[in-house]
Amino acid sequence: MKILFTDTSPAKVRLVARVVNQGEGMSDLDATFVDGAEVSRFKGSAGQVFEGFVTADGETKRMAVAGAGEAGSDKRQHHLERAGAALIGKYLRSGEAQMVLDLGHAGLSADDAVAVLLGVRLRSWSFDKYRTKLAEDKKVSLAKVHVLNAPAGTEAAWDRAAAIAEGVEFTKFLVTLPANILYPETFVEACQDAFKDTGAEITVLDEAEMEKLGMGALLGVGQGSRRESRLLAIRWNGGEKDEKPTVFVGKGVTFDTGGISIKPAPGMEDMKWDMGGAGAVAGGMLAMVRRKAKANVIGVMGLVENMPDGNAQRPGDVVTTMSGQTVEVLNTDAEGRLVLCDALHWAQEQYDPARIVDFATLTGAMIIALGNEHGGLFANDDDLANQLLGAGTVTGDKLWRMPIGPAYDKLIDSPIADMKNIGGRWAGSITAAQFLHRFIKKGTPWAHCDIAGMVWADKPGHTHDKGATGYGARLIDQFVADNVEG
Repeated sequence: MKILFTDTSPAKVRLVARVVNQGEGMSDLDATFVDGAEVSRFKGSAGQVFEGFVTADGETKRMAVAGAGEAGSDKRQHHLERAGAALIGKYLRSGEAQMVLDLGHAGLSADDAVAVLLGVRLRSWSFDKYRTKLAEDKKVSLAKVHVLNAPAGTEAAWDRAAAIAEGVEFTKFLVTLPANILYPETFVEACQDAFKDTGAEITVLDEAEMEKLGMGALLGVGQGSRRESRLLAIRWNGGEKDEKPTVFVGKGVTFDTGGISIKPAPGMEDMKWDMGGAGAVAGGMLAMVRRKAKANVIGVMGLVENMPDGNAQRPGDVVTTMSGQTVEVLNTDAEGRLVLCDALHWAQEQYDPARIVDFATLTGAMIIALGNEHGGLFANDDDLANQLLGAGTVTGDKLWRMPIGPAYDKLIDSPIADMKNIGGRWAGSITAAQFLHRFIKKGTPWAHCDIAGMVWADKPGHTHDKGATGYGARLIDQFVADNVEG
């Protein structure tokens, strides 16, 4: 979606839209249009849209108003995003090629206007690459939004927001791709292309290099696949030279059959998005790199495919991790923690981070607990946890803190190894977090975000269509902006 700022309304654009506050009049608009809005019970509540027709300069125009809710709401930014997104959701495939969006109403500030435009941009993303017989009236038509009467400072502020939108779009793109297209090697290639000429440093470890380092847990997950595993690191040095980096680690299981502990067939196709944690990290990194964040940040992604061939890891196998700790693998479908434990250890050894946060579609138990409303947050540091919760509130990528502690930790003790990779039926998300905690060095602030219920949606949301949500990219960027940048 192209967003263009203009001083005059372009000729021959048939669709004109604006944002209005709840309870405020539209006295400058055609009386018939206003009456129609009233009859249709349009109140201006957040995300509500009314469409009618007006006559201007001798031409009939398609006119739309989107509600931004109450002007004084403490959720103002979210409501404004929702207003912009609602307009695009209605007109993206409407046959209209262009829209004039008049932001000179509703008392908008530059930040308010940017929120509307961010909603426009985020909701406009779609993926129709493989739909070769799409009916004409189902195709995306709206390609340009001409922004009229933008408040002073909007255009400059939009540059930063556009970078964030690009990161979210990259996350959606990666999560959407099918597993025969996106696998560890092509995930790396996609990132190399996206970060080309940005100043970011990319490091890639192949299987031989990881084997030399002793990453028996990560490699064990991928040994049943003909797709080779990879470890990918993207580094951005935007802060002070001596500043320790903040590291984000993502689970990148590009397809998860469950391995020998194979999943039931119904719904297995969804497991293409089991790399959603790595997708969030890649998108968050791209957002920060594009806006040239004043911080030292690194994204590390463990990339594997979990398949059940004759060389696959078996239930009961014992693997040795890079840290030297051993794991009894009781269930090969509890594979994400095996990928993450080696990636987390490597990241700490390689970068000595100030703090480390991992993102993973780790457990189905997290969806049972929190549904699709919040990602689960586990942390060994209260300040870090509160900072992440705050970033989630600002962006809408919401988190809910869950407990960890010694009583849960003992549930993963193994009689023949240092630990087992599952605890039992109860507290499954917590025991998964306890497993990861065993690989965090003493004194290192760490948080684990289990986002299993958040990266994919079966129905459209406010700022995303059905499918990939882009969850996590904005959260990462906001966390760094609020707590790491000077």
